Amino acid sequence: MTTDFHNDGLLWLRGALSTADCETLGAALGPENKPGARRALDGSENTALSPITKAIQANWPNHRPVRLVSFDKSNAVNWAVPWHQDRIITVKERVDMDGYTNWSQKAGVWHCEPPLDVLNKMLFVRVHLDGATAENGAMEIALGSHKNGAVPSEQADTIAQRHTHALTTAEAGDILILPMLTLHRSRTSKTATPRRTLRIDYAANALPPPLQWAA
Repeated sequence: MTTDFHNDGLLWLRGALSTADCETLGAALGPENKPGARRALDGSENTALSPITKAIQANWPNHRPVRLVSFDKSNAVNWAVPWHQDRIITVKERVDMDGYTNWSQKAGVWHCEPPLDVLNKMLFVRVHLDGATAENGAMEIALGSHKNGAVPSEQADTIAQRHTHALTTAEAGDILILPMLTLHRSRTSKTATPRRTLRIDYAANALPPPLQWAA
């Protein structure tokens, strides 16, 4: 399974969460009505994520959540993003170390871009609390694009066009697992139907001391 994941660059866990799980997650996170709400992974939110983590750990037993972002898209709160990679992690404190660059602080949390060997051991997990369709702005991915390494933003579209594209249509409760370096984009929603999703990054390894994950 992990060999196929490495080669193909995606794994679906269809129907991994029940309707009750999705309702519990939606209630725990609450409405945000914004393109991406960064969430602290405190005790209560880790508890809410436990069904997701259990599903992930069935195949990656040592991985745990290290970053959480929620999205709540509709035609009232709408956005599109071009082809890009997400290469940012969150840490407790800024520590200037070789290979850790592009430091910024958002909502009081330090973000940086780590070396590729850190990103290559992480998982990009997409959790669907509602259905995702072409009409409500489902994410599109470039299959196998994670093998390109770090892609400069100005080259992302060109490189994405070299790959087969897949629209990640989903039902509520579906979980999509991707390599961290997957090129992806999304278009605007054309319907009032909500498209609530969670982006959760999972990692198995500690960061080199004194760096620590923010979670």
